[in-house]
Amino acid sequence: MSHVVHQVELEVRWRDLDAFNHVNNASYLGYIEEARVRWFKSLSEDWAGETAAPIMAAVAVNYRRPINWPETVRIELIADRMGTKSLTIGHRITSAADPGVLYCDGHTVLVWVDRAGQSVPLPDKVRAACEPAA
Repeated sequence: MSHVVHQVELEVRWRDLDAFNHVNNASYLGYIEEARVRWFKSLSEDWAGETAAPIMAAVAVNYRRPINWPETVRIELIADRMGTKSLTIGHRITSAADPGVLYCDGHTVLVWVDRAGQSVPLPDKVRAACEPAA
């Protein structure tokens, strides 16, 4: 099932740097979150609607090399595993100028929940977006 479902390019901001003048590890998660939110928004304006929204159940990030400034990064989201109520999305951050430069990879597990905190089935638009193209 693994295939890219969304990708976005983001500029590294000066404020993302740490004391060693490379991107702080927490900023990697922010880049991945921004890509994920943009993907959901492209699927539906009410992706985090009145009745249900995704929450992060787990995240794994393998830091492969530091990101320096200035840089434009490409974040790819990959549909890895789809359950009834959860979705595992792989992620990769590479250099936009040179996709062979891998900064990190890993995955995020999301579960859709209602306002009472009970898990609910994945939205149809998310499910359809994760299905491999025929």
